[in-house]
Amino acid sequence: MNKVQIIIQARMTSTRLPGKVLLPLCNSTVLQVMLERLQDLTENVIVATTDDGSEHPIVALCQRLGVKYFQGSTEDVLSRYYLAARQFGAQDNTAIVRLTSDCPLIDADLVRQAITYYHNHDVDMVSLGPHSGFPRGLDTCVFAFRLLARTHQLATSAPDREHVTLGMAKFNTMNSHIISAGDDHSHYRLTLDEPDDYTAIQAIYQQLDNRLDFGYSELLETLKNYPHLADINKHVEQKTV
Repeated sequence: MNKVQIIIQARMTSTRLPGKVLLPLCNSTVLQVMLERLQDLTENVIVATTDDGSEHPIVALCQRLGVKYFQGSTEDVLSRYYLAARQFGAQDNTAIVRLTSDCPLIDADLVRQAITYYHNHDVDMVSLGPHSGFPRGLDTCVFAFRLLARTHQLATSAPDREHVTLGMAKFNTMNSHIISAGDDHSHYRLTLDEPDDYTAIQAIYQQLDNRLDFGYSELLETLKNYPHLADINKHVEQKTV
């Protein structure tokens, strides 16, 4: 897939669940599971980790798997994205795909759908996340490198520097598209922020025999057929910006 960089932000210093991206999952780790679920897109993946000294296990995993990586600011995630993209040759029209490493149930087909829509329509950003009807934990956002570069140049507030896409509309006239799930399944929480999220994700994978080769439809069917899985972490509140 030409002119696409899939940048996954990953760090070891999460405040609510330190080291969460390397917690055991499916005889592997959370981050490796995510990378393997994106296997067909691996050549486009860049893991954007930190340079604070805690990132060595993430770097070692990337080296072992042959995945590109970049080490940058822990708090200024916007600069980490910009510098990672630039280091690996991003041009103005390169499509940047933002993913976060707390999504081990990410769906490669949905990521591909967002990229395809972006390439085939006159839009500045395509997203699949909040307000889309999809569960939290499948979040995907696609935008041009030129948008990232301009936001990096102009953004000054701490939230804008930390959350990458938060300030984009402040500095750019944007035409955005949200991919719809068709139905509202946003009550399912599939992201990894707290210990109960980890318990829920482990239970989901165990219900699926620790396979990695399932798609969104099978995942959704599993959640509907085994409602106790979603009850494990339904009380966890998403951290606000």
